[in-house]
Amino acid sequence: MLGRLAGASFERRRSVLVGWVVVVALALVASMTLGGEYGVDYATPGSESKAAAATLAAEYGGRSDESVDIVYASSDTSVTEAAVTRPVDEMLVKAGELEGLTGGVTTEDAVVSPDGQTAVVSVPLDRLPDSVPTTTGASLFAMAEGMTTSSQTVAVGGAEVGQVVEAGSSSELIGIGVAALVLLLTFGGAIAAGLPLVTALFAVGVSVMLGGVLAAALDTPDWAAQVAIMIGLGVGIDYALLILTRYRAALASGLSPQAATVESMSTAGRSVVIAGATVIISMLGLFLMGLPYLYGVALAASLAVLLVLAANLTLLPAMLGFSGHKVNRLRIPGLGRVAPDPDHTRAARWARGVQRRPKLALVASIALLLAMTAPLTGIRFGFPDAGNEAASSTTRVAYDLVSDGFGPGTNGPLFAVVDTPDAAAQKRLTALTGQLEQVPGVQAVGEPQPSPSGTTTMVPITPTTSPQDGATVKLIARLRDGPLATSGLNVDLGGATAATVDQSSATASRLPLFIGGVIGLSFLLLLVAFRAPVVAVKAGVLNLLSIGAAYGVVSLVAEGGWAGQLIGIDTDLPVPPFIPVMMFAVLFGLSMDYEVFLMSRIKEELGKGGDARMAVVTAVARTAKVITAAAAIMVAVFAAFALSPEVFLKLIGVGLATAILIDATIVRMVLVPAVMELLGEKAWWAPRWFKRLIPEVNLEGGTPQPNAA
Repeated sequence: MLGRLAGASFERRRSVLVGWVVVVALALVASMTLGGEYGVDYATPGSESKAAAATLAAEYGGRSDESVDIVYASSDTSVTEAAVTRPVDEMLVKAGELEGLTGGVTTEDAVVSPDGQTAVVSVPLDRLPDSVPTTTGASLFAMAEGMTTSSQTVAVGGAEVGQVVEAGSSSELIGIGVAALVLLLTFGGAIAAGLPLVTALFAVGVSVMLGGVLAAALDTPDWAAQVAIMIGLGVGIDYALLILTRYRAALASGLSPQAATVESMSTAGRSVVIAGATVIISMLGLFLMGLPYLYGVALAASLAVLLVLAANLTLLPAMLGFSGHKVNRLRIPGLGRVAPDPDHTRAARWARGVQRRPKLALVASIALLLAMTAPLTGIRFGFPDAGNEAASSTTRVAYDLVSDGFGPGTNGPLFAVVDTPDAAAQKRLTALTGQLEQVPGVQAVGEPQPSPSGTTTMVPITPTTSPQDGATVKLIARLRDGPLATSGLNVDLGGATAATVDQSSATASRLPLFIGGVIGLSFLLLLVAFRAPVVAVKAGVLNLLSIGAAYGVVSLVAEGGWAGQLIGIDTDLPVPPFIPVMMFAVLFGLSMDYEVFLMSRIKEELGKGGDARMAVVTAVARTAKVITAAAAIMVAVFAAFALSPEVFLKLIGVGLATAILIDATIVRMVLVPAVMELLGEKAWWAPRWFKRLIPEVNLEGGTPQPNAA
């Protein structure tokens, strides 16, 4: 079927190209007319912190439990003096007019430090932080900077200020530039290097425009578009690399351009379909996490992969029809040659070397991967806060001023939201506040703040420790299991720190289900593709080893030691709970791409009558170049994120780059040849009942006969 589709696309190449141009135009129109705003609630469904936030919004005029803090300090006078408060009040008036912030807050609402040198005014949000325009944060930063002098400091902070003011950074151009360079080195010609890029850009462009339509129908975070772009570019270039490599080899063997197109799609194209399906399964597995803000990410990335598959199966054959033998034109001398005898390349010699000592290669590789995984035992989940940012940033200045003036816990206050419908409840609340003050780890209990209706009361609680301190996590559990649970009142404990704890707990509890579901569905897909249970099990185990090693490296870097300092992390960071989830979804799919590419070629060689040993050598020799090129592109793109000033992007970049590098080197070049050598023909064994149960899928198809050029 794929061969027929490729042949039809080749023959009707002008119609296919026009069709894709029309699709791009329609997607653009849909984006402009139906596109929605990106925004999402990061709260954990069913959690206590989410219930507290919902009650605050309902009872306090849309107020959020999160705020932006205006911190001001004076070195030569008290912050209560008019000379200090007057300009700050002017700033607060302007701040109240910004979109996303509530007005009416003045310096009379400020909390002043015991020494009188520092004060904090909290300006509540009137919506979710993710929905506040970045222009609001930029305006606050500009106002604070303009008011800072040699004797007075004004800074903007708050538990969620990073989301309010964060300006998205993009690595798309870096990724495209690196991809172009690697493709040029791989193929040695501008035309061959350009085809994968054009194919990927068509598909990714459509997916980004349709992502806006998705945001109108489903709450979607703004970073979902970047995830979709990066995955779309990665798999799009990977798949086109594989197909184009087979096409050029077929041309070199004497086939006509159309026959070469059909052969490449009948062989490599089938591998692409299986690999793409695996990526989609991995991304849709995010639904198993039960976190709504990941649903939009999963659908956006899956849509990008679907469009990439469609482009590689139709648009790429059409462009091969236009290029024909010219695909090797505009060459750079000495680069991109098709090896006349791949079985005598360095990759082939390497594979034979591994086969001579398979046990040693297996043990050494697993030992190395386990050593890299070891730091994972010390991983600490949570969200980095402003205390982890650069010392010169305004949010870090605000954080340090608050910590020095009031104590570190002031940077992450908790809120007990209490139902107080009658006088009896009010009396119990009075007793509760007294009990809260006696709880170890509580620095202060603020004045209860009744809602306009009087049926709800919010009680601020200030911990003695910082938001990301493990002691604060224990305090939240102590409060929920202690006085809040025994007060006889309906109480929900909220605040940004409590929300982080709730999400970490939910993520940890659902992670096994997510991992098991993705591996299980991928296992079934590989069973259908290869009809070999041992091969499917091997693929899952090896992928887990490489991902585990990547997790270990992320944990090591987050500790802020010598490894962290290489990329600018010099403090002990908690790892945000969504990072391992996103890493697994992305990496399991991308790593399985390489598995399918390599194992498909081994199966193809076996189908030609070769023995298991030579099939592995030939497959490694003939896929090493394309896998290396694809991995080099992904490693470079992901590694660029590690240089970002944002700690989230640093950790994601390190994890993704590490896993791809491990998978393309240790796993594909050492572990797979070693394991396949030890298993031999047994790797492809399957019981008779299994072969009757699983349908036959000819992954690689037949080889067409040469046509006249």
